[in-house]
Amino acid sequence: MKNQVRKKLIGWTIAIATPLVGGVIYYFILLFLYLPSENLYNFPVPRNAELIKGNDVTKSYDWSTASEENGIPFGYELVIKINGWKKGERQGASVLYTKGNKKIDLICTRKHLDILKAN
Repeated sequence: MKNQVRKKLIGWTIAIATPLVGGVIYYFILLFLYLPSENLYNFPVPRNAELIKGNDVTKSYDWSTASEENGIPFGYELVIKINGWKKGERQGASVLYTKGNKKIDLICTRKHLDILKAN
C-alpha cells in the first residue's frame, strides 16, 4: 500500500514539476533572445536581427522572422509585455506600444523590422 501511495506522489510531482520547469526554461530562453535598445527606451530588440540603419529615433533591422501578415512571433510579444510595454492600436503593419509616457511604433514587414520613437 505504501508503495502505491509513493508512486502516485512521485507521478503527481513529476506531472506538476515538468510544465513549471519547462515554463521557467522557456522564459529565460526568451529573455536571452532579446536585448534592450538603449536609444529606444530599452525596448527589446531581437538579438539575431541585423541593424541596417539607425539613429537616435529610428532603428531598421533585417530579421528573417518578421512578417507583415502575421506580425511578430508570440515569443517576441511576450518579451515586450514582460518588459512592461502595453500593446496599443494596430494600423496595417504598425503597432504602437506604450510604457508610461514613452511610445514605440513597431513596424513589421516581410523580413524587416522598424522600431521608432513615437510622439
